Amino acid sequence: METWYYLDSGARTPAYNMAMDEKLMDWHREGVIPPVVRFYEWNPATLSLGYFQRVERDIDQEAVRREKVGFVRRPTGGRAVLHDDEITYSVIVSEEHPAMPQGVTEAYRVISQGLLDGFRDMGLDADFSVPRTEEEKAALRNPRSAVCFDAPSWYEMVVEGRKIAGSAQTRQKGVILQHGSVIRTFNEEQLFDMFKFPSLKVRERMQKGFRNKATPLASLMSPLPEREVMKEAFRKGFESALNIRLLPWEPDSEENRQVEELAAQKYEADAWTYKY
Repeated sequence: METWYYLDSGARTPAYNMAMDEKLMDWHREGVIPPVVRFYEWNPATLSLGYFQRVERDIDQEAVRREKVGFVRRPTGGRAVLHDDEITYSVIVSEEHPAMPQGVTEAYRVISQGLLDGFRDMGLDADFSVPRTEEEKAALRNPRSAVCFDAPSWYEMVVEGRKIAGSAQTRQKGVILQHGSVIRTFNEEQLFDMFKFPSLKVRERMQKGFRNKATPLASLMSPLPEREVMKEAFRKGFESALNIRLLPWEPDSEENRQVEELAAQKYEADAWTYKY
């Protein structure tokens, strides 16, 4: 059974979180570390943008400042996510790993099986989202809004058709990064306040549709499991789904210095955050 690293970073700044995911890709590419499964949280609560999102078009920056939330651009695609009461995961693994399909969609399925096993272990009747109709596939190509949880994509987690976790993936120089959010609770009004809409009527329509397409775990599980219980379920889920053993690991002082340096130079810089 193959051994991967397991890292629980705890609550970190937005820039640190994105820098750590990037450095894990670098270290794995260089052969310094094996593949990694990581869990982390956000301090402060943070609005993260997909790599290609346009700030001026999509985001109400005054509302972001007013709400005192962090603001960062991810290295992965997709739409904006408000990270607050959630568990965020990332998986870093080589494209050449024998368990990884070449296609992006199928790689989503293989990696996300760990989440699915974790949800089911906690008693949820979760399943993969598989867009089947032409209308559903068209909605993925042309999203209705800038909000990530507005609709599930291929192989994301749903319960009774409603999205409970969102993921994004990038491949850089032979290494896959897939990361995503498992939403425990969320403040819907705060989330929608931070996006631009053509009119109040459009916002209300989008918000109503959002409620029908996404739900936090708190609405499905009573009582809501503690974070540590959830992380343990997902840890076991990834082990079973990928047929691996996860070995706890922490970066050393030099590795942490590299992460902090990248966070300051790239992910805290306006040149990165406002590039589109």
